[in-house]
Amino acid sequence: MSRVSVPCHVKGTVALQVGDVRTSQGRPGVLVIDVTFPSVPPFELQEIMFKNYYTAFLSIRVRQHTSTHTPAKWVTCLRDYCLMPDPHSEEGAQEYVSLFKHQMLCDMAKVLELRLILRQPSPLWLSFTVEELQIYQQGPKSPSITFPKWLSHPVPCEQPAPLLEGLPDPSRISSEVQQMWALTEMIRASHTSTRIGRFDVDGCYDLNLLSYT
Repeated sequence: MSRVSVPCHVKGTVALQVGDVRTSQGRPGVLVIDVTFPSVPPFELQEIMFKNYYTAFLSIRVRQHTSTHTPAKWVTCLRDYCLMPDPHSEEGAQEYVSLFKHQMLCDMAKVLELRLILRQPSPLWLSFTVEELQIYQQGPKSPSITFPKWLSHPVPCEQPAPLLEGLPDPSRISSEVQQMWALTEMIRASHTSTRIGRFDVDGCYDLNLLSYT
């Protein structure tokens, strides 16, 4: 499926001070980044890609166009997506991340505006953000290629001759394989077959099985 980059305007980062987030330097633990699309009509968001920089959790809200009579509403489509699994290590701290519409909690159609809510509760990483933000929408669908009916279902007179003569019939091979499989299962389940070449309960060979004809 093709995708097309959507031109966007990333506003300046706004820091929020949350009561349960406290650091030694008094810095906030939550940042908000608003993204607008001034030159694009409402579109269906396909993918969000960015480079993380020490952000631990990410939430995303979108403002969607509903109708001409009702104002656009904000909807939370991603909540506390973990970008750094371990707060005491740098795993995932500076990696590229791609989020697709099937990962979202709501429909991503008719998007007008995007809001990224970044959270870093650990005091170890006081500076965090996201970089190289790119937004994609679904591109035009490729035209379907139709093949002539004669190519997929040739008439009997146009069917190609077999490359090699004398090959076994596939249907016959299938039936013979099924018969061999059934025979193998019967032998495996047979009690007498397990005694061929082995001692019986009394510790002697079965003379009937060892007798010559």
